Amino acid sequence: MGKRHEAIGIKQAIRFEWMQKAANLLLAGLDAKAIRQELHEFLSDRKGNGSEGERSDQTRTFVVNNLMKIWVSPDPELIPFRDASLAFLRDNPSMALAVQWGMISAAYPFWFNVARQTGRLLALQEKVTQTQIINRLKEQYGDRQTVSRYAKYVVRSFVAWGVLRDSEAKGCYEKATPIRIFDTDLVILMYESILHATPEAKGNLGLIKNHPAFFAFLMSMMAGDYISQHSDRIQILRYGLDDELLQLK
Repeated sequence: MGKRHEAIGIKQAIRFEWMQKAANLLLAGLDAKAIRQELHEFLSDRKGNGSEGERSDQTRTFVVNNLMKIWVSPDPELIPFRDASLAFLRDNPSMALAVQWGMISAAYPFWFNVARQTGRLLALQEKVTQTQIINRLKEQYGDRQTVSRYAKYVVRSFVAWGVLRDSEAKGCYEKATPIRIFDTDLVILMYESILHATPEAKGNLGLIKNHPAFFAFLMSMMAGDYISQHSDRIQILRYGLDDELLQLK
């Protein structure tokens, strides 16, 4: 899973409705070639800022490749998770934003890490700046120009998804009202997403329950035994007196 976790991958803003389009085409039973063609046509006059206007072939291809990698042709280790997420989305369309957040976090850990740094900052202060987020990302990815440039696209995507709001100051954001998640199947999928986005594919349950990368959500608490009993892809390991570790099988 190394390449997926080391890569940045996201070179354009990715809007929620584009993610929905890709998932819906997959749910409709189209094959990969047809979905790619449909996405190119769909995005031909849709820009990342939500406006209409002709896009270059290159920028459109970047986004189409992202959407294909998330939903249609994910890495092999993500296919069971993708299938479970798609099935849940089909039966629970009102919970789409959480499902889409989990999918993009698993497929592109860079998104997950931008969210993680954003969530950490928002836990300490009411507002967060783009510069603060990028500075923290540089500690993880190195001081590369690509980190600064592409992190901005992810942050703007957060605003487009409605989980961050622009403040009066340019480049400064505040958190929107978190979305409450009560469905236990969805909570388990979101926990699994965190494990896929983590290079070690494991994590302390106590930390996962309140993971900063999922700052946009308030998830119901559940015990490790319940998770392992209701997921055939996650196992629970115990260490110390009360600590529980979730790990992908």
